[in-house]
Amino acid sequence: MDYYGSMEHTHRFRMIPVVVALSFATAFGGAQANPPASPTSNGSNPPPPNAKLDGNLFYEILLGEVTTRTGDPGAGYALILDAARRSRSEQLYQRAADIALQSRSGEYALAAAKAWQEDHPQSREANRYVRQILIALNKVGETAGPLRQFSEQAPLPNRAGILSAVPQMYGRIADKAAAVSAVKEAFKGELENRSTGAAAWISLGRLQLAADDKAGSLQSLAKSKAMDPAYEGQARLALELMDEGISAAEPFVQQYLEKHSNTEIRMLYARVLLSRSNFSAASDQLTKVTQEKPDMPEAWLLLASLQTQNQEMQRAQGSLRKFFELTDAAGEAQRNQRLMTQAYALAAQISEKQGDLEAARSWLDRIENAGEIFSVQRQRASLLAKQGQISEARTLLRNLPGSTADERRLKLLAEVQLLKDSGENEQAYGLQSEAIALTPEDNDLVYDQAMLAEKTGRLDEMETLLRQVIARQPDYHHAYNALGYSFADRGVRLEEAKRLIQKALEFAPEDPFITDSLAWVEFRLGNKAEAARLLRFAFAKKPDSEIAAHLGEVLWSQGNTSEAKAIWQEGLRLNPNNSTLRDTLKRLGVSL
Repeated sequence: MDYYGSMEHTHRFRMIPVVVALSFATAFGGAQANPPASPTSNGSNPPPPNAKLDGNLFYEILLGEVTTRTGDPGAGYALILDAARRSRSEQLYQRAADIALQSRSGEYALAAAKAWQEDHPQSREANRYVRQILIALNKVGETAGPLRQFSEQAPLPNRAGILSAVPQMYGRIADKAAAVSAVKEAFKGELENRSTGAAAWISLGRLQLAADDKAGSLQSLAKSKAMDPAYEGQARLALELMDEGISAAEPFVQQYLEKHSNTEIRMLYARVLLSRSNFSAASDQLTKVTQEKPDMPEAWLLLASLQTQNQEMQRAQGSLRKFFELTDAAGEAQRNQRLMTQAYALAAQISEKQGDLEAARSWLDRIENAGEIFSVQRQRASLLAKQGQISEARTLLRNLPGSTADERRLKLLAEVQLLKDSGENEQAYGLQSEAIALTPEDNDLVYDQAMLAEKTGRLDEMETLLRQVIARQPDYHHAYNALGYSFADRGVRLEEAKRLIQKALEFAPEDPFITDSLAWVEFRLGNKAEAARLLRFAFAKKPDSEIAAHLGEVLWSQGNTSEAKAIWQEGLRLNPNNSTLRDTLKRLGVSL
C-alpha cells in the first residue's frame, strides 16, 4: 500500500471544507470590523454584527461542510443553517440555501432564503433567492412581496428597464393568470408612478397576453400610452398583439413610427404585415427602412423577396443588387452564410421566373452551406422540370438523404410540389396521401390534400377533408375560406359559402385573398357593387392575377369594359400563366 499517496489523497479531501471554513472566517472577521450602519426598513436598530467566530462556530461550519460532501446534505444543511442563524452571516444563509438547491430540496432552500431575508430584510441577494425559489416551486401567489421589494430597491433611472424584464421571470410558469395577479399586486405603486407607469403597464400587458387575456393586454397597452406615448415597449407589445390577430393594436405601432425613427421596430412591423398577407403595407415599411438605414443588407434582401413575390422583377433585381453591394463592402459574405444562402436562392428564383435557367443554376452553384442542400436540390429539380426533364427532377429529389420520418416527409412534399407545378395533379394526389400517412395529424397536409382532391374532381372528399381540419382546429381560417370559395365558384350553397368565408375573415381580418372569396360570393348572389368594392380593396392590398381575374369580370359585367381590360392586363403582367385569368378571358371571349 502506498502509505504516503493515501495520506496525500486524504489530506486533499479534508482540505476542501477547511478552506471553505477559513473563507467564512475571513468574511466574519471583515463583518466584525465593519458592522452594518444603516437602519432596517421598519426603523428599528440595525442588527448586531455577526457573532464572533469562536471555536464552536468554526467547528459547526467545518462539520457541516464535511457532512455535506460525504453524502449527507440534509445534516450538512441543518448545521450550516444553524451556524447562519447564530452568526447572522449572509454567506452562511446563502450556503445553506445552495446546499438544499443542489440536493433538489426546494422547500428547505426556501426556508433558508426566508430566514436569510428575515435577518437581512434589505438584502437584495436574499430577496432574489426567495423570489426565484418561489417561482421554481410554482408558488406564484407568494411572489408579489419579493417582486415589489425588487422593483422598489432598483435605482429610479434603471427601474423601467428592470420592470420590462419581469415577464421573463414568469416565462416557465404554467399558471399565467396567477402570474398576472401577483404582478398586479406587486406593481400597484409602479402602475400609478409617472416615471415607471409606462414600463409597468407593458410588463403587465405582456403577462396578460401570455395568459391569453388579449383584451386585458390591449387595455394595459392603452394605459401605458397614456403614461408615456414615447415608450418603445408599447410598439413591441402592439406587434405581439398583432401577431395574435388583434388588429386594434396596429394604430399603436403606426403612431409610434410616425414620431420615432426606429429601424428595428419598422422591420418587425414589416414582418408582421407579411405574416398577415398585407404585402403592400409591408413593402411600404421596407422601403422606409431602406431610406432610413440604406446600409442595412437584411432590409434590402427582404424587400427583394417581397418584390419577387409581387412579380416586380426589375425592382427585385435592383434591391438584390444593393444587398450584394453592401455585403461585399462589409465582408459579410464570409461571415453570414445563412444570409448569403437566402440571397443566392432568391437570385436563382428571379432568374428562373425570367426564363434564364442557366443563370438560375449558376446562382444555386454558389451555395456552399451544407445545411441547405435540401432547398438547393429542390430548386435544381424545379429547373429540370421547367426544361421538361420531370423524370430527372423526381430522381434528384428521391436521391436526397431521408433516414428519418421528417426527412422522408419533406422529400415527398417536395416531389408533390414539383408535380403540382407541372400540372400532374393525379400523381401529386397519390404522393400527398403517402406524406399524410407519415403524419396523419398534420392539418396543413390534410388541407393540401383537400386542394388536390378538388383539382382532381374529388369534390365530396375535398369537403370531408376541410371539415375534418375545421373540427380539429377551429381557427384554421384557410379551411373555411377554401370550402366557401369552392361553393361560390360552383354557384352552390351560396349562403353557407358566405358564412364560411365571413368566419375565415374573423380569424384573418382584411386578408386580401379571403376578401376576394367574399367578393366572389357577393357576385354570385347578384351584389355586383359590393363585389366590386371588395375586389378593389383586395387588389389594392395585394396585386394578384387571380384577384385581377375576378375584379375584371365584375367590372365587365357592369359594362365597365375599359377598366376591366386594364385590370386584366395588369394581372397578365403579374402572372401571364395564371389559369384562372386565362380561363376567364377565354370564357368571356376577350382578347387583349
